[in-house]
Amino acid sequence: MYILFEGIDTCGKSTQIDLLAKAEPDIITTYEPGGTAFGQKAREILLSDSLHSKRAELLLFLADRAEHYEAVIEPNRDKVVVSDRGFISGIGYALANDDFDFEELVALNRFALKGRFPDRIILFLTDMETLQERTSQKDLDGIELRGLKYLLDVQKHMKETILRLGIPHLFVDATDSIDNIHIAILRYLKI
Repeated sequence: MYILFEGIDTCGKSTQIDLLAKAEPDIITTYEPGGTAFGQKAREILLSDSLHSKRAELLLFLADRAEHYEAVIEPNRDKVVVSDRGFISGIGYALANDDFDFEELVALNRFALKGRFPDRIILFLTDMETLQERTSQKDLDGIELRGLKYLLDVQKHMKETILRLGIPHLFVDATDSIDNIHIAILRYLKI
């Protein structure tokens, strides 16, 4: 089973993936961008926000996604693989960045993923107050420096994408307690 944990920065994805991995030690955890050797290099470029072209940024994310799928997801089809981010983030950020066509983005991601979208998606939804509080406690990367309204716009596009594609999903209130979120995820996944 291929599961995506999606959401904007500081929403609690990584914390919940760590808890899930402790509860279910047989799962494989990974992340995008950066879950492969190529991905580490791509991640450095992407988080520095040094590209002038939003199309170049999109294509670099897609290259990372294709490599990640080939190297990590596909070889582990018989296992449970949980990825911290994936194509939903890719589409969400692309739509927030530019006037990209939704269907074109879906087609490009379908190509990168060899036609296999995740089996389930867990999307963490936060609000401005929580986002302000959590981002004030960390050094922001180049993408986070685009602003909190930008990040909430990305979140809106992620949610709309999941609904439009009809992929099985759980929407999580990221402002809830860590324990409540963990229990909701375990109930939903029933691994």
